[in-house]
Amino acid sequence: MLLVKTSSLGDVVHNLPVASDLRHNFPNAEIHWLVEEQYIPIVEMHPGVDRVIPVALRRWRKAPLSIQNWREFLALRHTLREVRYNAILDTQGLLKSAMFARFAKGPMHGFGRKTAREPMASRFYDARYEFAPEMHMLTRNRALAARAFSYPLDDFIDYGIAPVVPNPQLVNGPYCVVLHSTAQAAKLWPEERWLDLIDRLTTAGLGCVLPWGNEAELRRSDRLAVRGGRTLTAPKLSLDQLSALIAGAELVVGVDTGLMHLAAALSRPVVGIFCNSDPDDTGPRGPGPTTYRGNVGQPPGVEDVVGAIREVKPDLM
Repeated sequence: MLLVKTSSLGDVVHNLPVASDLRHNFPNAEIHWLVEEQYIPIVEMHPGVDRVIPVALRRWRKAPLSIQNWREFLALRHTLREVRYNAILDTQGLLKSAMFARFAKGPMHGFGRKTAREPMASRFYDARYEFAPEMHMLTRNRALAARAFSYPLDDFIDYGIAPVVPNPQLVNGPYCVVLHSTAQAAKLWPEERWLDLIDRLTTAGLGCVLPWGNEAELRRSDRLAVRGGRTLTAPKLSLDQLSALIAGAELVVGVDTGLMHLAAALSRPVVGIFCNSDPDDTGPRGPGPTTYRGNVGQPPGVEDVVGAIREVKPDLM
């Protein structure tokens, strides 16, 4: 079986339960997964995936005339064609994912025109499936696999992640990971609200660690860490290191970003802050306590978020 879910971080995390469901229903199956190279560490967390096949489309786009990039592209196509798959499952629903899935040999399953993110992608599939638009993205992925492989879908969400060893070195004592950054500016929560919330968290006895991924996010982390004390900007961390940081957190509070969904997958108490996306579609879901506040065009107030924290950590605030 070949799973095609190349990006982004949150989408890859939401596809992990598909690998778990397939492994549960087909214990002897060989499961391969095509994914963008920067998200390989996430897929490798799942012991049920036998082979991770990297694609570097984001890097290739930066240098489309590079001979080395074309060699890598042709090598990937050869890799995908050297195996005859019983089934190819594209849960991405984009033209780029459908194109790469088509390189592989085997019957292709994917979303129908009304469900796929890019309707034209559905033309590549041999079997197409439609789902209600209000269905959560994670459930939609699992439901697609269940229909494609004809097994019943239960309500239990198993991300299948092998235990991640926490990294307690950044902060002495219990801490909260503050995920303030996201690629879409409209999803950001106002900095003055973050400062108020951080004050309340540190007063409640939690240190606050602020990760970042680029220079703009680093500057925002530094602005939010001005309170000092047990609030600090994290050093530059790899995805593996971020996973270890999150795994040791008492609490994770974050905007709608991939790391917030990773925290839910790692069973941490999670509060999602939604400012310009629909939590019914991408809200945090995991084995640990999760909740959210806000909605499209309705960023929550600080008191709303504090109330959400009390839901997942009743003894904290």
